Amino acid sequence: MKKVFLKPNKQESIQRNHPWIFSGAIAKADEGIEEGDLVEVFDASGQKIATGHYQIGSIAVRILDFGAKPMAENLLYERICNAFNLRENLNLIREDNNCYRLVHGEGDFLPGLVVDIYGDTAVIQAHSAGMHFERYKIAEALVNIPHAGIRNVYYKSDTTLPYKANLDPRNDYLIGNFNGGEAVENGLVFNIDWLKGQKTGFFIDQRENRMLLEKYAKQKNVLNMFCYTGGFSVYAMRGGALRVDSVDSSAKATAITEANIKINFPGDDRHSTFTEDAFKFLDNVLLGQYDLIILDPPAFAKHRGTIKNGLIGYRKLNYKAFQKIKKGGTIFSFSCSQAITKDMFRMAVFTAAIQAGRKVRILHQLTQPADHPVDIAHPEGEYLKGLVLYVE
Repeated sequence: MKKVFLKPNKQESIQRNHPWIFSGAIAKADEGIEEGDLVEVFDASGQKIATGHYQIGSIAVRILDFGAKPMAENLLYERICNAFNLRENLNLIREDNNCYRLVHGEGDFLPGLVVDIYGDTAVIQAHSAGMHFERYKIAEALVNIPHAGIRNVYYKSDTTLPYKANLDPRNDYLIGNFNGGEAVENGLVFNIDWLKGQKTGFFIDQRENRMLLEKYAKQKNVLNMFCYTGGFSVYAMRGGALRVDSVDSSAKATAITEANIKINFPGDDRHSTFTEDAFKFLDNVLLGQYDLIILDPPAFAKHRGTIKNGLIGYRKLNYKAFQKIKKGGTIFSFSCSQAITKDMFRMAVFTAAIQAGRKVRILHQLTQPADHPVDIAHPEGEYLKGLVLYVE
């Protein structure tokens, strides 16, 4: 196994169990190390302190195991089984709920790996070359988890792997095959397109927030912006909304939303879809037309260099919603941009409220659910921010 040596005093973050080693902390490395290699990490005194996957870029090593001991051969399998046990303890695996995140990268001590479950199908996304090379071992581990019932494993990493690695990944089944794309979340049925949809096909991270929205939807006129698969719309319908309008710039997304509405509420005429740019749609909304608005856009800032423009986007979007929401209405506003902190997002929303001349109160501060855990040593893992706002 190749070796990496740190500069003096650069081991402190590892001693705090932070799972990343940045390139600037490395003094030297063995020749011939390639992207995705498993490497041993030594401090400046020559003491082994960790083992992890090497990669080219700012984050040079993603740590799998801390300490001097050799890494266990079955570490991946044990970590995956531990992750499954946590989801069982969270009571996420039920007859009325068979979709959940099984592995959430650093939050499950498997940096660079995401696994979502839809019924008996696992969808893998590798965010590092190291996990890409381990994909077959990961697939075998998944189908061998006791009592998990996973039969199919689909690999989908064409958009998540570092492009400089030149890995040319193919999205394909590693085990099993396609046997239907429906999953159940809290008793509601959803079409999941893990073959061509965004991410792994569904935004599982909004499950708890959708349940909260359902409680606010009764007798409300609801607008769901950036609806994608219509998750918030379906919950609003079950919550007794008077009317639900779903908006997305993608015709494919609005078609999936319509299909999900029909599966759960056949013949119900309370719902409409609009394939249109969100900002333009809001410009044409009448003042007071909606009692409840959901703003769940894609990440406006995917890295630090785009934070300024991202904040402008959040401010502009919330400003438009504040302008149009009915007096006494409620806005569910979200940011999934990891580069945007909670304070940054809250300030952007605060500024939008001031500019719109509306008095706003925060009712709830939201985040990702328990199957998207955050390693306490890796606060960067808390990416989803949300505010439920009462607008006077």
